[in-house]
Amino acid sequence: MAVSDTLINTLFDGRYRIMRKLGAGGMANVYLAEDQELGRRVAIKILNDRHANDDQFVERFRREAKNAASLSHPNIVSIYDRGEAEGTYYIAMEYLDGRSLKELIVGRGPAPIPIAIDYARQILAAVRFAHRHGIVHRDIKPHNVLVDAEGRLKVTDFGIARAGASQMTEAGSIIGTAQYLSPEQAKGAPVDQTSDLYSVGVVLYELLTGVVPFSGDTPVEIAMKHLSAVPEAPSAQRGEIPRNLDLVILRALAKDPSDRYQSAEEMDADLERVQRGAVVSPATEEAATAIISRPPPPPAAPTAITQARAPVPYAPPAAYYDYDEPRRRAFWPWLLALLFVAAAIVGGYFLYNEIQNQISGAKSVRVERYVGLREILADQKIRSLGLIPNVVRQPNPDIPETYVFRQSPVPGSKTNKGAEVTIYTSTGAPKTTVPSVVGLDSTDAVSRLADAKLKWKITKVTSDQQSGTVIAQTPTGGASVDQGSVIRLKVSKGPQPIAVPNVVGASFATASSQLQAAGFAVARKDVQSDQPAETVIAQSPTSGTSAAPGSTITLSVSKGPKTSAVPDVTSQDQASAQEQLKASGFRVRIVTQPTTDQSQDGIVLSQDPAGGTQAPPGTVVTIVVGKLSSGPPP
Repeated sequence: MAVSDTLINTLFDGRYRIMRKLGAGGMANVYLAEDQELGRRVAIKILNDRHANDDQFVERFRREAKNAASLSHPNIVSIYDRGEAEGTYYIAMEYLDGRSLKELIVGRGPAPIPIAIDYARQILAAVRFAHRHGIVHRDIKPHNVLVDAEGRLKVTDFGIARAGASQMTEAGSIIGTAQYLSPEQAKGAPVDQTSDLYSVGVVLYELLTGVVPFSGDTPVEIAMKHLSAVPEAPSAQRGEIPRNLDLVILRALAKDPSDRYQSAEEMDADLERVQRGAVVSPATEEAATAIISRPPPPPAAPTAITQARAPVPYAPPAAYYDYDEPRRRAFWPWLLALLFVAAAIVGGYFLYNEIQNQISGAKSVRVERYVGLREILADQKIRSLGLIPNVVRQPNPDIPETYVFRQSPVPGSKTNKGAEVTIYTSTGAPKTTVPSVVGLDSTDAVSRLADAKLKWKITKVTSDQQSGTVIAQTPTGGASVDQGSVIRLKVSKGPQPIAVPNVVGASFATASSQLQAAGFAVARKDVQSDQPAETVIAQSPTSGTSAAPGSTITLSVSKGPKTSAVPDVTSQDQASAQEQLKASGFRVRIVTQPTTDQSQDGIVLSQDPAGGTQAPPGTVVTIVVGKLSSGPPP
């Protein structure tokens, strides 16, 4: 007879109505639940009771929620909520009505080639997004990829993910799943984003062939093959796989991380080429060819299979497990016999159950309610019924110390004398260790305090430390306090500002020396000006204002007056000469000179400055214009 799950049909953490169990793992159980506040279905991942007090498992569970919650992407399962309730920890996440990729491969075998490529590209989209946010998943495998009925994939389980490169051992053991480990993971060496791409290559290999590239009787044997064995090309398992797809997978499975794809984008680009029937990049061709150390098998006679090994045209993705099940033989001839057998079993069960009830009736007792009682009183009541108390002491911020806040079995249930009754008693508010955040940037400091479930209050003070740096904290790091306690931080707002001196009108060299002596940095900006070259004509910030020592003062420095050639207007009439000079940016001064030559009347006889010389715009050009006179010229 199956043991019922006590969480079914209960309200978990006052919000989630547990509907049914979806699955169980080594550290947690997953349930389908209804969010009573938002009216939506969610998947609740609840840490097993036996791991709830294990710091290593709790940290891994917390890390999964933190890493996944920071990633919002269509191909990554969304995290809605996380918390602690009923003596354990939980994560509320997006519920996907589908199956894991591993279930599909086991149940349906190898996927059609276009669908295998599409699925791999969706996984790469999720991996690419995580890598851009500095997170390496470290456990990419079909078990951690969910597929819905429309062929949409979502990556889950960031329980062993890390930000950036990291070591692959915890407490002396290798983390991950042997069949999908990269060689560096198998050695317990640091990993990076290329390790995830190796695992994607294994998943694509399994999607196409139905088997992993390396298998063995023990994890150690499999790990050794990851380190030394050359993978067999997928086309050796399945003839219609195109050569270019072989090359993509072989490069992804390179032993040396430097020989693999260096980014998810690079691998996805090659899969996109294969998807549309093009060849892979030359780098992939070269890397994959180098990996194949043994000579290829002798060519076989052309067959329908070998002739079909052309680039695969792209087909729209579909959930490849949705094809019809093979028809099964009718079993109605056996129905009558089965009914007789079932009736005999049911009758025998009820008869046995009735006898057992009569035998054990005198030995069973009804469990009382102990929630709300002090531990010592609950212990006495349990023993008075002939039961054995099992006391579990846990922190609880809402229940006073020594009081019972949960029990198992529930009140009113029957159990045999001598059975164990577990009562959970409060040890008061949970404690936490204050992290040392002195010397950190205030943003990093409050993040660490939040991780330790602490609050904070910031006071800005003048200091020689860089602005935003924590220079003191109360209580100090290492102290043990209640969760939710306030940690007071003193944060530097930088040094005391000083007055900015006036350097306008000075040469740049003099101004720069004066500002640097006052403790400022100097930036230069050359501008056009009528002032002499190298003269400071403006500054920012302006004089009279205050700025922090080390601030940058920007000086606008004159390039010197700009000059242009004076047009030659001699022999032109007065009006034309004036117009040409003004158009060139010069001012005009007219001087007349009497002349008896009628041809020189109104004509420019000379000019100053002379034509062709350089002068700044706005310079006055004097022109001498002839004026007809009856008498001899003076």
